[in-house]
Amino acid sequence: MRRILQLLSAMTRWEKLVLTFLIVVLLSSSAGLVRLFYLKNSTLVSAEGGTYIEGTVGELLPLNPWFIVRNDVNRDIVSLVFAGLRRYNTLTREIENDLATMEVSRDSKIYTVRLKDNIYWHDSTEERPHLVTADDILFTFKTIQDPQFPNELLRQNFRGVRIDKVDDRTVRFTLDKPYSYFPSNLTLGLLPQVSFDGIPASNLDQASDFGFSPVGAGPYRVKSVVRTDMSTEVTLERFPRAIPPVHKLDGIVFRIFADYSSLLLDLRHLDGVRLVPRNDDGQPIIAKRFTTLKYTLPQYVALFFNLDRPALQDVKLRIGLQQGTDKRAIADAIHESLIIDTPLLELDAGDWHYKFDSDAAQGALLASRWNLPERVRLQRVLELEDANDAGLIHPPPVVLFEEGGSLTITGAYVPALRLASVNGVALRPGPAGSGSWMVQMPFLSGTGALFYGDNLVKVTDGKKRILDSFYVFVAKDHSEFDRAYGERRLARLYRATKDGSQEGDQKISIGDLALDAGMLRMRNKADPASVRVNEKGASLELRLLTSDAPESYRIVANEIARQWLSLGARVKVEVASSPQEFQDRLLRRDYDILLFGQSLLDNLDSYPYWHSSSIQKLTGQNKDLRQDAYNLSQYVSFKADAELETIRRTTDEKERQASLSHLREILKTDAPAIFLYSPQYIFAHNKDIFGIELGSLSLHSDRFLTLHKWYVKRERVFKPGVSWGSFFRWLPSLLQ
Repeated sequence: MRRILQLLSAMTRWEKLVLTFLIVVLLSSSAGLVRLFYLKNSTLVSAEGGTYIEGTVGELLPLNPWFIVRNDVNRDIVSLVFAGLRRYNTLTREIENDLATMEVSRDSKIYTVRLKDNIYWHDSTEERPHLVTADDILFTFKTIQDPQFPNELLRQNFRGVRIDKVDDRTVRFTLDKPYSYFPSNLTLGLLPQVSFDGIPASNLDQASDFGFSPVGAGPYRVKSVVRTDMSTEVTLERFPRAIPPVHKLDGIVFRIFADYSSLLLDLRHLDGVRLVPRNDDGQPIIAKRFTTLKYTLPQYVALFFNLDRPALQDVKLRIGLQQGTDKRAIADAIHESLIIDTPLLELDAGDWHYKFDSDAAQGALLASRWNLPERVRLQRVLELEDANDAGLIHPPPVVLFEEGGSLTITGAYVPALRLASVNGVALRPGPAGSGSWMVQMPFLSGTGALFYGDNLVKVTDGKKRILDSFYVFVAKDHSEFDRAYGERRLARLYRATKDGSQEGDQKISIGDLALDAGMLRMRNKADPASVRVNEKGASLELRLLTSDAPESYRIVANEIARQWLSLGARVKVEVASSPQEFQDRLLRRDYDILLFGQSLLDNLDSYPYWHSSSIQKLTGQNKDLRQDAYNLSQYVSFKADAELETIRRTTDEKERQASLSHLREILKTDAPAIFLYSPQYIFAHNKDIFGIELGSLSLHSDRFLTLHKWYVKRERVFKPGVSWGSFFRWLPSLLQ
C-alpha cells in the first residue's frame, strides 16, 4: 500500500488525471458488463404485492351468495369472498374442483363431494380455527330447499335432490333423474352455518349484519366497507389458503358509484373500470391510458312472439317477419357485431351466414292469412271483372247516373234469355226485326233499382232460376267515376303483367299500387306503407314491449317498428316506465312481441327457456303467476321437449350434439322467436396491471376467475441454471 502511495505521489498532475479516467472507464465497463449479464440471463416475473382498484356503477347490497341474481356489483365481490365446491374455468370452459373433489356415479344420479384438507373460513384465528365442514355444505344447500327460502329461482336448482352427510368432510347429492348440468349448481359459494344460527329461512335475505361483514372461504376477505358522498368503497385483503391457485395481489378495492359521470371524476385513482359505456359512435368512454378488452357472455337478445296471441299462431306470419328482419341494420344501429340465429349458443355457427331476404319475407307473408289491403282489393276487382266477362250479359262495369236516370242494357237474344228478367225487370224486345233485347234499370227507386257503390245484378228465367249475375259500380260523381274506371284499368294491366302479355315500362306489381278511399291507384313516394289485413278486415297491429334499460333496447325496438312497417305490420313500441312495471307485464305475458335478453350461464342450458313446463299458466290470478316461467314465447312443442330432455340427461357427447342439431331445426321451423345478437361488453384496465386474461366468461364476475394471474409488481430472477457465479463463464461468449 505504501508503494502505491509513493507511486501516486510521484505522478504528475496530468498522469493522475489519466489514471483516474482509466479507473472510471474500468469501473463503468465492469458495471456495464455486470448489468448486461444480468439482463441477458434473467427475466421479469410477477411478484406478490400491490392493490388493484376497480370502479363500477351500481348499488352495494348485503353480500350473500344466495341473493345476487340481479345485482352484478354484489356478484363481483361475492365471487372473491366466497368459494364453491366447484368453479368454472374460463380458459377451458369446464367446471372443475374448487373447495372439494367430486365423484359421479355411473348412472349420473349420485354426486359425492369431499372437502380438500385445511379449508378455513375467514373468521379463523390461531386460537379459534374455523374449518369448513360437511355441516356447512348441508346448511348452504338444504337451506335453499326450505319452502320459506326467499329465492324461488335458486330453489328450482335443487328440487328433487336429496342431500346426505357421509362424514365430516363428505356430502352426497342424489338426483331423481340424471341431470348433466348439475355440477354447475355446486359453484354456488358456501356459507358458514354458525353465522346464521337462530335466523329463520324466510328472513335470510334480511341478514344485513352478515351481508356487510361477510364470512366466506374465498381467496379474499372483506377488510372494510366505507361509504362516502361520492362512492361506496369495499376493500378486500388476501386470505391465505392451503389450496391453489395462489393470488399475488395483496388487496382489491371496489369503488361503487351512483353513475358513470361520477366514476369518470375519480378515474385517475382507478386501475380498472367494469362495463365501460360507449358513445354515439360506438367508441368506449374511457381515457386512452386504459386498455380496453371486449367480451361477450352466453347471452342473446331476441324478439319473443307471444304464441297465445291468435295472430301470432300463424307460423307463416312469424317466418315472414323473421325473414324480413334486417339484423345487420339493427346491430349497426347499436354498434354490436355478433349476430346470432339460434339460442343454442354451444353449437358451432361457423358454417352459418345470415341472409336478410325481403322477397322471401313477402312470399312467406303472402302465404299467411295476412295480406296487403292492395292485394285484397285487387283480388276483389279481378273477381268482379271475371264475373262480368264470363256471363251471358256484359254490362258496363262502372256507370255514372244523373238525377233520375237509368241504366239501359241491350244484347242479342239467346235461347236461355227468352222470358228472362234482370233484377226482376223483364227483358223487352229491341227495335223490330233486330233480334235484340233491352232492359232499363232505374236508379235509387223502383223494381231492379241500382244504388251507389257495387251492385250485384241477377239474371233469372221465368221460374226464378239464376241464369247469370254481374256487377255494376255506380259512381256518385265524375271524380269517383274516374277513380273506379282507373282501378279497373290497373287491374287489367296487373293481369297482363302476370301472364306476360304486357311489355315495357307499363308492367306493375302489388308494390306499385296504393289504396285510396277504398280504390286502387298508382303509388307515389309520399304514400305511407300499407298495413296488412286478415280475412275479417282486421289490421296487423302488434304491441312490442321492452325494458327501459339498456337504452339500446329502445333503439332496437324503433328499428324493428320501421322495418316491419315496410312488411305490412304496424308495431306499437311500449317501453316500460320502471323495472317493476316491466316485470309485472312480463309475468302476465302482457305483450304481443317482447324484446328482451336471456343468459345461459356457464352450462348453456336452454331447457328453462324453451321447454313447455316453463310456460306461464294464465289463470287471471296474480298469485298463480310463476317467477320461474322463463318460456317467454309460451312455446309448446313435444318434439322440442324431447330434445331438451335428452340434452339435459345425456352424458354422451355425440348424442348431445345430435339433439342440439335436431332442436335447432325444430326452433328454426317453428320460429317462436327472432334471435338478433349477442351483446358485447367492454372492460378497461390500467396498462400497469399485468396478466389479465379473460377467457370465455359466463358472467361479468367471471373475469376474476383468473385473478390469480393478475399482478402489479414485477421482479427479475435468473433464468434456470444461471447465477452470479456464471458471470466469468459468460464473458467469453462476448468475443464470439
